[in-house]
Amino acid sequence: MSSVQNVQNDLMSPENNVQRIMWTGTYWFMAAVGSVAVSLGLLLSSGWRPTVLPTGLAVLFWAAFGLVALSIGLIGWSGCPILEVDVPTASRNKSLTMQGGTMFFIVGMTAAAAAVLLGPAA
Repeated sequence: MSSVQNVQNDLMSPENNVQRIMWTGTYWFMAAVGSVAVSLGLLLSSGWRPTVLPTGLAVLFWAAFGLVALSIGLIGWSGCPILEVDVPTASRNKSLTMQGGTMFFIVGMTAAAAAVLLGPAA
């Protein structure tokens, strides 16, 4: 086995992976919550309300809002420093929830922004 493969195997070992996700998950969680707070805060402070959206866009907005809430929960759980099972299983679980949470966050924020932008101008 080459030294590059040894380094890759060591970097992605379950122990290193769990430690990395718990460390970076905290920062991803703060970034996700902060970006939602800033985005929603600016919208609401400008006087915008979801009630101005037509029914189809309102459904899109609230579905996206729910997806973002779920994503924040997944990212938060991934960064939690508590292991509910053995390290290899926790590595797999935390990897999946971090990846899923990140994907749901991107999709949810994009869909919510599209609903707002496609809605009527205030």
